[in-house]
Amino acid sequence: MTFRRFEDIRAAQTARSLRSEIYAASDGRAFKRDFGLRDQIRRAAVSVMSNIAEGFGHRSDKEFLKFLFAAKGSVLEVMSHLYAAQDQGYITGDQFKRLHSRAEICSKQLAGLITFLLGRKDGNQKGETLQTPQTQKTQ
Repeated sequence: MTFRRFEDIRAAQTARSLRSEIYAASDGRAFKRDFGLRDQIRRAAVSVMSNIAEGFGHRSDKEFLKFLFAAKGSVLEVMSHLYAAQDQGYITGDQFKRLHSRAEICSKQLAGLITFLLGRKDGNQKGETLQTPQTQKTQ
């Protein structure tokens, strides 16, 4: 698998969609008034894609992994905040299910990429290799 840009990473694409959906859902009248929760869930949603992009820009798998773990943590933070939003009546049950499902997909995509990179790091990966512009230069 080859990524020339961070936008090629499926988890980044899902994170972008999640961020957009979180912004739309948190724009509701009641949600808008809860500045703390609204800002926190939005920051966490933005952080997912930002960490993927920043990690991609580093020159090593080790650094990329560090940022992927941070992105995964941010996805879990979004999921946690979704429970608070639902409990407060800021989002409907259907909105919760859709957003939680999107976050779960992103989390699984990140986990898959993390597993792949860890396997490659240990020399256990066979077949395709992840190539970023940085790793192509070193090969």
